[in-house]
Amino acid sequence: MHLLLIEDNPDLVGNLSDFFESRGHTVDIAQNGPAGLSFGLAGRYDVIVLDLMLPGMDGLEVCARLREARVATPVLMLTARDTLADKLEGFGRGADDYLVKPFALPELEARLTALARRARGETVRCRLAVADLTLDPETLRVERGGRRIELAPIPLRILEVLMRRSPAVVRRGELEREVWGDDPPDSDALRAHIHILRSAVDREAEVALVRTVRGIGYQLVAPDER
Repeated sequence: MHLLLIEDNPDLVGNLSDFFESRGHTVDIAQNGPAGLSFGLAGRYDVIVLDLMLPGMDGLEVCARLREARVATPVLMLTARDTLADKLEGFGRGADDYLVKPFALPELEARLTALARRARGETVRCRLAVADLTLDPETLRVERGGRRIELAPIPLRILEVLMRRSPAVVRRGELEREVWGDDPPDSDALRAHIHILRSAVDREAEVALVRTVRGIGYQLVAPDER
């Protein structure tokens, strides 16, 4: 991959450059917002790694200006800001992904590789399946035993988390953070959405897949994995 790294922390720049170059990638570096914008507008990159706190122009403004100029290069924002509001603002300015510091270098590489692959049209659609329940993450189509299931956004997000983690038990706090970030609603909200999800998924089915693990959390699991 040909990467553009827009980051002003010299230690982080050195670590990222050494890691990616050792993995066979090419890295261009900009250490302030205006330089990063100039590089992004002029160069052809597979993906851009963009810090939020930059001298001269912050990362949100850099990303917004790239999108205004119709630069379609995938952008991963790299930042210490971890609130839901921060993430939503980043996505609203045109970011494609968001990784909070500190992070593992292999995870960053995996995310960048996925973004670059998706930009090249190489995305592989992979359905999630537990027993006879399926979810297509691309189309958000949910079926059980051939029956189409319609879900509102929050129960759908809960279902995706439970399916990706199946057969593990997902603790209540983890599930709330996955769905609502750092600002979850009152404690009854998750229970209400689980009830809606269970009614939709397990209705008309001989075997229930959505399980409550009392005092801990929730689990979506096939009968032969219990």
